[in-house]
Amino acid sequence: MKTSDLFQESYSALTVNKARTALTMLGIIIGIGSVIAMVAIGQGAKDAIQANIASIGSNLISVSPGAQRGVGTFVSSGLGSSQTLTQEDVDALRSGLTQISALDGELSRRYQVTAKGTNTNTQVIGTDSNYPAVHNLNMDSGSFITDQQVANMSKVAVIGPTVWEDLFGTSTPAVGQTIRISGQQFKVVGVTQSKGGSGFANQDDMIFIPISVAQHYLAGPNADGKLYVSAISVSAQNPGAMDAVQQQVTNILLQRHNIGNPASADFTVQNQADIVSAASSVTNTFTMLLASIAGISLLVGGIGIMNMMLTTVTERTREIGLRKSIGATRHDISLQFLTEAVLLTFLGGGIGILFGWLLSLLMTHFTGTQTAISAYSVMLAFGVSAGIGLLFGYYPARRASRLNPIEALRFE
Repeated sequence: MKTSDLFQESYSALTVNKARTALTMLGIIIGIGSVIAMVAIGQGAKDAIQANIASIGSNLISVSPGAQRGVGTFVSSGLGSSQTLTQEDVDALRSGLTQISALDGELSRRYQVTAKGTNTNTQVIGTDSNYPAVHNLNMDSGSFITDQQVANMSKVAVIGPTVWEDLFGTSTPAVGQTIRISGQQFKVVGVTQSKGGSGFANQDDMIFIPISVAQHYLAGPNADGKLYVSAISVSAQNPGAMDAVQQQVTNILLQRHNIGNPASADFTVQNQADIVSAASSVTNTFTMLLASIAGISLLVGGIGIMNMMLTTVTERTREIGLRKSIGATRHDISLQFLTEAVLLTFLGGGIGILFGWLLSLLMTHFTGTQTAISAYSVMLAFGVSAGIGLLFGYYPARRASRLNPIEALRFE
């Protein structure tokens, strides 16, 4: 049988009962569309997290209090109760490290912040003048915290654009305004430029104050009577120096804390690549879970195709007998029914890809969820479509090819 005749016969067979064909394709359309949409959500989440991590600084090495809890995990700054890092550690690292461009200590905690009848709950970070260099932060108006303000324990604050909007509205200049943090009054001296972040370490929704003020007026000393920090951030001079700087940080802190075995360290040191890898691992698992759940509908769609093809074989029994009686081989019969199944899944897969793409756009538009359709997911969709056609079309095609032509001609 010629290839053109094979496709023409398959097309004619599928269009005889358009309603049944459409309903059978619907299972594949929904399945493929769901898989693409779910993978797009997972990929979008991964891209968003990586972008947010990249926005907090370049060549960044983060030191957090508390021991590392398993591979790929870390204690987020300000979220743990451990207070093992002190201001003295910050000073020792600042004087002892080489191949770094900037270093800052941070004391981070969430507070209720009020101003002129408005309020917001946000992250307040006590830091110093090095924070913008470490975290690639730029000013929109005013100025950032200075070393003089840290030394004088000046009650000044720099706010992110989200905080500005929440407390004053963007139509009101923020610089010069007064806010209250945990009952303490602060004067706003600057507003940072928007980075468009969300969720993880969103610098648009933060308030920065001198670390000396945070340590003395907000947090107080730790159990040992020392001024503590919730994180230390180090910016290496270049990517090639990150491993060396990370090792220097570990050695200095181990010596300062009188710890001989690195496995017993009461702090965690991670570079940006480690954090990206950990976040990517989580989002990849999340994506696979979503795709697996959506893949169940593909299995249902494949069973629908098998059901349709078995019904078709029964309806066309006399046709099969007639074809065999005039010379059609088992291979010809099997190939025809297999082609019909694959064509059905390919058409459904193509429409499903468009459906998934449209669904992703609608989710981004109406829910704000970032999605990203990759070429990989589209190729996977086509591959799955072909696989379903071959897998669920094989048995009906084999059954049709094995019909006895004499018995088939007698079939009523």
